[in-house]
Amino acid sequence: MILKEWYEEEQKSNYGAFIPFVGTIRQEDGIDGLSFDIYEPILVRWFESWKQKAQESGAIIKMAHSRGDVKLHESSYIAAVFSPKRKIALAFIEHFVEDFKASAPIWKYDLKDGQRIYARDRSTAIYGSGILGAKK
Repeated sequence: MILKEWYEEEQKSNYGAFIPFVGTIRQEDGIDGLSFDIYEPILVRWFESWKQKAQESGAIIKMAHSRGDVKLHESSYIAAVFSPKRKIALAFIEHFVEDFKASAPIWKYDLKDGQRIYARDRSTAIYGSGILGAKK
């Protein structure tokens, strides 16, 4: 549904490439799903910087992420790049998704046996996020 809406928004913008990325919850470690908390002020600032980078390349980037609980095999994250040329879009989506995993202020929890458990072993410290944050 989201990808269809994005496509319809941009279909007459004369972009030659539309590259989507859809992240889904896979079954592992006996989880029933994942749950997410988002700190929106930092996420908005981070995403605005990526939108500016995209614009400088003649591209557009879009993103959506779930809040709260997401069941197995459902999508939790969708991103897409529209650009004049496929090489720009392919390179851009790869860098964007990798930086999202490393920098977006989204905290992940495992859903197991009715409990919400912080997924510390699969989390990445965010640069500058306090005394325990990652250092460059």
